[in-house]
Amino acid sequence: MPSKHILGKSRSSHVFGTAKVGEKGQIVIPREARALFGIQPGDTLLLVGDAESGIVITKPELLSDLADEVLANINGKGEKRNGT
Repeated sequence: MPSKHILGKSRSSHVFGTAKVGEKGQIVIPREARALFGIQPGDTLLLVGDAESGIVITKPELLSDLADEVLANINGKGEKRNGT
């Protein structure tokens, strides 16, 4: 099933449909979403969320880059935490 564009959002926002949770707690990520985000079998994904907002599934390296930017801004140095 092709994804749908979300009205009022940029063309980079998509709705990929729904996923049922199996007996073992597993879900299937739709093929189009896997292709768009380059998700391959064996990849590790990070799940974060809270009780009000829900769950976000992302690649861990995306949040690592964000954490580097936040820490650089907090330090006021404009550089990444590893000094590069």
